[in-house]
Amino acid sequence: MSRNQDDHRPRLSRRDLLVTASTLVPAVIAGGALAQSNGAAPAVPARGANDKVALVTGSSRGIGAAIAGRLARDGFRVTVNYLRNRDLAEHMVRQIEADGGQAIAVQADVSDPTAVQRLFDANDAAFGGIDVVVANAGIMRLAPFGEMADEDFDRMLAVNAKGGFNTLREAARRVRDGGRIVTLSSSITRLRTPTYGPYAATKAAQDIYASVLAKELAGRMISVNAVAPGVVNTPLFTDGKTPQVIEGFVQRTPHRRLGEPEDIANVVSALCGPDGDWVNGEVVYANGGIV
Repeated sequence: MSRNQDDHRPRLSRRDLLVTASTLVPAVIAGGALAQSNGAAPAVPARGANDKVALVTGSSRGIGAAIAGRLARDGFRVTVNYLRNRDLAEHMVRQIEADGGQAIAVQADVSDPTAVQRLFDANDAAFGGIDVVVANAGIMRLAPFGEMADEDFDRMLAVNAKGGFNTLREAARRVRDGGRIVTLSSSITRLRTPTYGPYAATKAAQDIYASVLAKELAGRMISVNAVAPGVVNTPLFTDGKTPQVIEGFVQRTPHRRLGEPEDIANVVSALCGPDGDWVNGEVVYANGGIV
């Protein structure tokens, strides 16, 4: 009977086997890691909670302040942006610091692209980079078409439409891979209430921005979304309205109340958290069911 060919191979000593294993095992582990990185969910370098950085425009008060505070509690270092009221912005920073967080306040008019660049430069100088951008800054001027003043229309376009673009353009350039970008739209784009026409148009722009930018950033694992609040208990909504008008909006909402800034901040927090990456290119309506 002829012997098997394997019988002619040199036998390895126990020492040789150990040396071979010490070489093969790291290679197998590395190969497994490479295989995972080529799977359905590309790997993004893990970063600790205190390494994350968020910038929120228009965050000295209202919804923006609630978002800045919530992201700070989530572990982000935060850049608080303001236009005129430095005291409010610095108060927001002190609140974040009192809760154990880190924040800075930076003045910038988002309608000015150079000012927006300086805003991001200040953030990067303080914190070394950026992971989340929330384009929240906006204004509202209401009037029927026949009564809308040119200066009010132009300023809304400058702050809301152009300012949102300026912020998202800089975010596209600077947000680190695996980050989040959120822009604030409005449920008025679906309610389409009289006197809200030009304002609604500037907010509809945010919906388009989010959808298109999400596609342009493909491959970087950056999720981009618009959040569309309904009626929220802030001066932006309540100023200039009678109690009867406000109550009318409340009655149109199934929850029978105005939203609060924290309701919107909670939605933004979810989108910016570790489980929010699969929501991308969407308009998220946070309005208590009014539309």
